[in-house]
Amino acid sequence: MSELILVRHGQASFGADSYDKLSPLGERQAQLLAQHWQSMGEQFEVVYSGTLLRQQQTASALLPLVKQPELQLHDGLNEYNGEPLLRIYVRDHATQEGFPADLRLPIKDRKTFQLVLEAATQHWINGSLVAAPEDADFESWRDFQARVHGTLDHLMQTYSSGARVLISTSGGVIALALQRALKLPDNQAIATNWMVNNSSVTRLVYGRGKVSLGCFNALPHLETPHLKDLITFR
Repeated sequence: MSELILVRHGQASFGADSYDKLSPLGERQAQLLAQHWQSMGEQFEVVYSGTLLRQQQTASALLPLVKQPELQLHDGLNEYNGEPLLRIYVRDHATQEGFPADLRLPIKDRKTFQLVLEAATQHWINGSLVAAPEDADFESWRDFQARVHGTLDHLMQTYSSGARVLISTSGGVIALALQRALKLPDNQAIATNWMVNNSSVTRLVYGRGKVSLGCFNALPHLETPHLKDLITFR
């Protein structure tokens, strides 16, 4: 049997000018995972990352664990773009669903941001976010789903015979990996996105035409009393 080992990137820079880079805490989370795996003697054939900076930074911390220490980039592993989802939702739905009429983007408050994002993604998977001409950066739920499932299937076809493929990616991609293994309905799949911790580990075991879940959202590198304060969702 072979494995895809998916790592969610470390904490990104929420509220900063650029979200798409690791915060100092995110860098430490990735380094601690690498150190933990080194202490366990873990080794992987290859490491893939999406093209987002926070994904690449996380993957770079893990390169010493890889037999072929050259980072492979694949945009099929990129997170969905949340900006157009939020923009369309705030424009077309938010006021009618009880959010303040003066709600504006970017949303700096973490709790409000999460509530708006959850509402927006519900419309997204239901197909009720309608892109306007200015929303050229919008990717439909079906297109995102097809992109991620297709990428995972391609990697599983490419690497077999006991291969261990390390993947640095994001929560939405990991949620769809879970859907791929457990055949979850769309609503449950997107709900798992909110549960995925920064730098957590999810494993898909595959072979002989089957895909199974090995583990989900594991944090072996942070599960000690003196490190538990480093556990984050965003």
